[in-house]
Amino acid sequence: MYPANFDYQKASSVAEALAVMAANPDVKVIAGGHSLLPAMKLRLAQPPALLDVWGIEELKGIRREGDWFVVGAMTTHADVLRSELPLFPEVAYEVGDPMVRNRGTIGGSLAHADPSADYPAAALALGAEFVIRGPEGERTVPAGEMFLGMFESAVQPGELLTHVRIPATVQASAYEKFKHPASHYAIVGVAVIRDANGQIRAAYTGAGEKAERLHRLEERLNSGQPVGTGLVESATLLGDRFASPEYRAHLVDVLAERAAARV
Repeated sequence: MYPANFDYQKASSVAEALAVMAANPDVKVIAGGHSLLPAMKLRLAQPPALLDVWGIEELKGIRREGDWFVVGAMTTHADVLRSELPLFPEVAYEVGDPMVRNRGTIGGSLAHADPSADYPAAALALGAEFVIRGPEGERTVPAGEMFLGMFESAVQPGELLTHVRIPATVQASAYEKFKHPASHYAIVGVAVIRDANGQIRAAYTGAGEKAERLHRLEERLNSGQPVGTGLVESATLLGDRFASPEYRAHLVDVLAERAAARV
């Protein structure tokens, strides 16, 4: 299908993007477009106007600032894949295919908060931070407060995710995923890291309405216990024609065991 008619504007700076959003509250921000455009073609989304931020150069690139990496929101998956970031390159390899990775952006994926996306689990496990700018200025949101629900993030109307801050001092990391064979989205994905202090942090994606920390796994591994089973309650998980809640709970256990063995 073809999308409904819409107006199109392209911003060359964050300041310009914020000004456009302030002047037109109904405008929808588009980055790589791999989530929004398919929805528009199916007319599941019909925004009256699009604001293209993909070309904002100040939102691209990766740099090191002390114990943190700072990643521009418009940095592509392909650039993340080639980087020295902890965990995120492994996760980026699992995103779509080369065409998607060369156009899609890390910021677009994270702000979209798809419950089956890969990056949210990595962000939660690593303890990433999100820099968001809006009419009231700039604020930093920890990963634990970024993903609010299904397709709902902490980025509010009129705001723009500008950078992702990722801890640089990580001893080891791993991501294990059971993917949908066509879309490559995660039916379940589990990220596990060993931080600078030797402590385990973990999170899962794909199984529920949003990515969540795997606190039971963290408690067990940090106290010297085996991974075991029953890491999440199936009653809290999603079920569909691809996987029941019970099967997703089983996948969390299996993938957590595999990821933990690598850190």
